[in-house]
This record gives sequence, structure tokens and C-alpha cells, in this order.
Amino acid sequence: MGLTITEKILKEHALNFTEYGGFKSLKVKVDQTLTQDATGTMAYLQFEALGVKRVKTKLSVAYVDHNTLQAGFMNADDHRYIKTVAKKYGIYYSKPGNGICHQVHLERFSVPGEVLIGSDSHTPTSGGIGMLSFGAGGFDVACAMAGLPYEISPFKIVKINLKGELKPFVSAKDVILKILQMLTVKGGVGRIFEYSGEGVRSLSVPERATITNMGAELGATTSIFPSDEITREFLAAQGREKDWKPLAADEDAKYYETIEVDLSSLEPLVACPHSPDNVKTVKELEGLKINQVCIGSCTNSSLTDMMKVSYILRGNKVYEDVDLVISPGSRQVLTMLSRNGFLSDIIDAGARVLECACGPCIGMGQSPKSEGVCLRTFNRNFYGRSGTKDASIYLVSPEVAAFSAIKGELSCPLEKDFNFTIFKTPEKFVVNDNMICPPATEEEAESVVVEKGPNIKSFPVAEEFEESFKAKVAIKVEDNITTDHIMPAGAKILPYRSNIPFLSQFCFEVVDPNFSKRAKEFKRSIIVAGINYGQGSSREHAALVPLYLGVRIVIAKSFARIHKANLVNAGILPLTFEEEKDYEKLKEGEELLAENLKETLNKERKVIFKTENNSKIITNCDLEKEQIEIVLKGGLLNHIKKSEFNKLSKN
Repeated sequence: MGLTITEKILKEHALNFTEYGGFKSLKVKVDQTLTQDATGTMAYLQFEALGVKRVKTKLSVAYVDHNTLQAGFMNADDHRYIKTVAKKYGIYYSKPGNGICHQVHLERFSVPGEVLIGSDSHTPTSGGIGMLSFGAGGFDVACAMAGLPYEISPFKIVKINLKGELKPFVSAKDVILKILQMLTVKGGVGRIFEYSGEGVRSLSVPERATITNMGAELGATTSIFPSDEITREFLAAQGREKDWKPLAADEDAKYYETIEVDLSSLEPLVACPHSPDNVKTVKELEGLKINQVCIGSCTNSSLTDMMKVSYILRGNKVYEDVDLVISPGSRQVLTMLSRNGFLSDIIDAGARVLECACGPCIGMGQSPKSEGVCLRTFNRNFYGRSGTKDASIYLVSPEVAAFSAIKGELSCPLEKDFNFTIFKTPEKFVVNDNMICPPATEEEAESVVVEKGPNIKSFPVAEEFEESFKAKVAIKVEDNITTDHIMPAGAKILPYRSNIPFLSQFCFEVVDPNFSKRAKEFKRSIIVAGINYGQGSSREHAALVPLYLGVRIVIAKSFARIHKANLVNAGILPLTFEEEKDYEKLKEGEELLAENLKETLNKERKVIFKTENNSKIITNCDLEKEQIEIVLKGGLLNHIKKSEFNKLSKN
């Protein structure tokens, strides 16, 4: 029997690979890692705590692209810490302004057939180049840099067969929005999506990367495209043809499921507030008045995206009641726009050009006005993520965004004659890596001093669980709670990502402003949640901050993959209701008692809680044996310190 793309890569990298028959957890050797600064400081503090002298990956890169607004010393201090850690331990450092981690990594570092993990949920962007790429928690990345394998939760491989070609003015963004409409934000849980079919040949590497980027919104483990001649041309244009290798599924490869998508039948789509799967056609909402348009993010900030936007804006004027802001994805993109004249068309039309960073996508500036209506080419439109709670955020393609910015309303541009076929991958990209700092040599590293500013605090470490556990429910939340709900982003909070005590006052702020105070009063507590708890960003702070506040158990109907792993790493026990109706029985402030917690957890993979009225709530634990050991010992750091790791890796 033939192999899928995923299986071919895992066969070379998984320590416990077996031929297809459904995968359980796999431990995978990691070739590359990436971090970004909102998660990176914590990841490197954890890496230092492991006591390893040098990273053991082929390549590790630290990017600064989230906290680039330096209002006060906090972000600048974090950047200095990350830069000095990178210099000392063998990590490349991408300076502020060099670009968004996923765009730059696609351009300069991604390699077909290798394994990448990153402390950002959109790391699967590199799947567009045929790299098996996973979003992960910061501690998982720290462990990979230290030479430990990365554990992938059980998954099934799903084939998405692309037929036909996209019509003019229909884009890769519309492809992934259509799949989100079909499958919802829960449709990818426990799935790896492989794209294939004749339609793949019509998509450039940046277009493929747009699709794999937003696979994160499906809850997918990851997504991947073949590495073909189009991949080779992209890498050759980047001066990296030596990194190319052909990679495709065998004709007789077996998949769990096949999903058909006819590219020629698609039309421009829009994701409506407040979820990426709330998708309608642009025609259905045509005429919706808008106040703001934001173009950029790791989803849609490539050179071809920006050139299409410029082409639409050329000779036109941004509507007077609309603010248009544009963030090129990398300095390479900005340089090429400035050299080929396309940047002047953007400026002349009345757009504001921001630096090459995440910017508005992470809530770092450009919040809409109160009750504002904003079109964004980003990947998420969660409630409050923009920085304005009562704003309505719609996700669209760059083409729709640019055309609507001129019109002053959401507009479907299908009737316009724009010849986008002229925008192909250039034969040669402008390559200038001056803003990527190489690490010191091992000899030089001895004299490098790691600099920590006063805002950098130690991360919390949990204590071991006792046999009997008693705690109150600190909060009860609904379905699809995101990590933005748990630990918000934005310009007010992001500078304190390395200061857990300060961050704690904002935990669950958008859901219940009193949560932090109540959790501190309870000292030890439980969170009760609905379906898909912890979806969205990979931010580890959504586990570390609740831990700091005393949360030790989360009982949910189901969990998002990365957040569940982060809970385990932090020493918080994730449990699911054996009967979902029991969710209704629990209320905030109720005290629960679990006797013989360790015994029932180890023997039966269950925890039985007794409520205040002496009824029973039975919960299940689907963790692997080692994961249970990690949680019971108080998290991954405690577990590692008590293992053979220190003897094996301190060299």
C-alpha cells in the first residue's frame, strides 16, 4: 500500500512510526523550530530552565513580529532578552521590522519534507511548501530545541481533492473560507489535511500557504501541499533551489476520508462576526457600509497579494469614510513593492502603510471605532480581538478588501476586468538577510551575557497532585471559548507577556471581569467549559496564567489540540464529561471533591467528583500514560527534571 505525504515525512521522523492503520500518538524528531516574541520570551525562559548549552535542531529562528510597538521599556527589554538568548544558544534572530514569522520562514527557511514546530498556531503556513509544520506551546518548542521529540496527538489523514481552477477575482482565501463553511471550526480536530488534485497545479506557493495557514481555524493538527515544480520555482527564485525535493502522495495512498472542492465553482466569500466559519458569499452582504479595511497578516501579505491590491488601487482613491491600512508581510515584500513601483500606487490611493509585522491582526493598534465595521484579510475575527469589543470584523480576500475600500462598502468585484494572470512568482526575489542575526559560535557563546529586564518574571510551576483533590468552580463558560477569551491580546496587554503576575488581572476579562479576583480568593480552583475549549492561538499564557491563579483542573465537553497540550505541560489536568448533560449540573462557586484521584486516573482513566449535594460527576481522561505522569508531577518541567533527560542532554 502506498503512503501519503504525511506518512512519508513521518516515516523518516517518527520514532514509533507504523504503516497506516490509524495513528496513535507519535513522537517525532524535529528539524526546525520558530518562535515569535509574544510567546518566545516564555519559551526561552523554559529552554534555559532545561539547562541545555546549545540547541540541537538543524535550525531554530526567533522572530520579533508581534510586540513591535515600543511604548515603554517592556517590549524592548523582551527583544533584548530574546536576541541575547538566541546569540548564546545557537538560534537565528529576526529583528523587528524584518517581517511576520510565517511569511519570512516561508521565504527564507522552510524546507519540503522536514518537520517544523513553532510557538504560534499558524506555523502550518509552511505546509504550503511541503513541510510538515505544527503549531505548539512554547514549552514543546523549548523541549524540541533541547533535542527531545515532539509528541503528536492521535490523528487521521484527510485528502482534500482540488478540481478545476479559480475564476478571476476568486482567491486562495475563498478556498479556505469555503472549507471552513463546509467543516466548521471543529471540523479539523484530530485531522491532518493533505491537498491534492489537478487544482493544486494552478496555485502558487503563497496561495497554498494561505490555505494551510487557516487550517488552524479548522482546528486541524496541520495541513500540507505536495512539493512539486511550482515549489521548486519558488525556492529557486529565493536562491534556495538546493532545499527543494519532490514530494507527493503515492497513487494508492489510503486516506481516512476524501473531500472534493471544485475551484471553478467558487465565488468571493466573507467570514462574518465573530467566527471564521460564519461564512457567506460577498454578494449576500453586498452594500454593507464599512469604516476600516486592514490588509496583511500571515495569511495574506505575500508579494503577489500586495501587487494585486496595488493594481486595484491604481488610479483610484480610498473612499473618504474608510481608513485603509496595509502591512506587507516581510521586508522582502516591501523592498520589491518599492522597487517595482507598486508601493507608490498604494500610497497615492490614500492607504496607510504599516511596518512589516502582525500589527492589527494581534490587536497591536488600528482598533476600529466603536460599533465599527471592518474588513480584514486576517485569519481570525473573534469577539474583541480587534481591540474594540462592539466592532464587527469580516474576513475577506485582499482583492475584495481593496475593491471595497474604494467603494466604501462590501463589494463583489466579479464584473470588473482585472487581469491578475500577470502576477506570477518572480524569477528572482530580492534577497537581503541583513535583519537576520546569526548566533554566536560555541566558543563565542561562552562570553555572551543573557540580558533580562525588570518586566521579565519567572513562569509558574505547579505542585504535584495529591490523592484527594478539593476545589471550587471558578468559572463556567460556553462552547468555542478561544485563547483570546482566556488571555486577551492587544497593545495594552502584550507588553506584559513575560510578566505572568501582571497578566493575571486580565485573565477571562472579556468573559467575566471578576474571574481573576475570584480565583485568587479560591486559591485552588476548577474551570468548567463547553465544546472546543481553547481554540485559536497557541498562546501558552492561556494555561500559565490560570495556573498562576490556582486553576488545576479543566472539565470540558472537548478541547482544542494545542491548548490541551499546553494544559498538560503546565500541570493542569484536562478532563471531559462522560455525560455531557452533567455540564448543566455544575455552577460557578460549587465545591467538588475527588477522592483517590491518582488511583482512578491511572487505573481507569477517570476522575469521579462528588458535588455539594452528594451527586457524582464522572469525567474521562484520554491522555497517554506519560502525559498523566506529567500532569500528576506538576507539569513537564518537573517531569523532565526527574527523568534521565538531564544526564543525556547537558552537553
